[in-house]
Amino acid sequence: MQRIRLRYTKRGRLRFTSHRDFQRAFERALRRAEVPMAYSAGFTPHPKVSYANAAPTGTGSEAEYLEIALVEHRDPAVLRSLLDESLPTGLDITDAVEARTSGLADRLTASEWELRLDGVAEETAADAVAAFLAADSVEVQRRTKNGMRSFDARGAVESLELVGQRPDRSADGPCAILRLVVRHVTPAVRPDDVLSGLRAVADLAPPVPAAVTRLAQGLFDEETGTVTDPLALDREAVPAASSMAAGTASP
Repeated sequence: MQRIRLRYTKRGRLRFTSHRDFQRAFERALRRAEVPMAYSAGFTPHPKVSYANAAPTGTGSEAEYLEIALVEHRDPAVLRSLLDESLPTGLDITDAVEARTSGLADRLTASEWELRLDGVAEETAADAVAAFLAADSVEVQRRTKNGMRSFDARGAVESLELVGQRPDRSADGPCAILRLVVRHVTPAVRPDDVLSGLRAVADLAPPVPAAVTRLAQGLFDEETGTVTDPLALDREAVPAASSMAAGTASP
């Protein structure tokens, strides 16, 4: 059995695709691309696909991940191209590697997000960010299936900064852009929770909903403060595996 790890996007209007809708679209793409999938046992076999930490409905993403199991070997680059052609534009397969290490989900420990705040001036956003970062904790509430839940939105935030104003919107009014790095904790702290926190500490309330996009997802590097590529370990394992095979074949 071969395992392939894929990175995919949710762009444009397809950011409103729910996780269940994506699952259906992806399974159709697997059939169209004639991918030799491995199936689960039992009365209702289903293709072996493992989804990891999907972004909330309504948010865009450049860094979603999943893993599939095959019963026949396939070239990851060719498979990526076939699947990408079988999915609608906006749900794009951007990377594929053979899984040569374990624990992909364990390497998704943090996310980097971009928050575009239409109608918010840079100075206003900068003041709100400073107030949020200065707070020891910022309590927010979120409605769950068990009712309203209160939790700290500050502790999981590694960095939050103003990165400027979108140039193409300057003629239509201000649009502050924030960059957020948040650890994956329990309960999960989402970008909308941080926006609620900004409202709580600085009364920041954009006139229209923020446009939220996940830029990266992976291990958090303590030294650089960045989110690293979770597929890098699988790429790095390829030369090692090839060298071992070549050494075994040598007389």
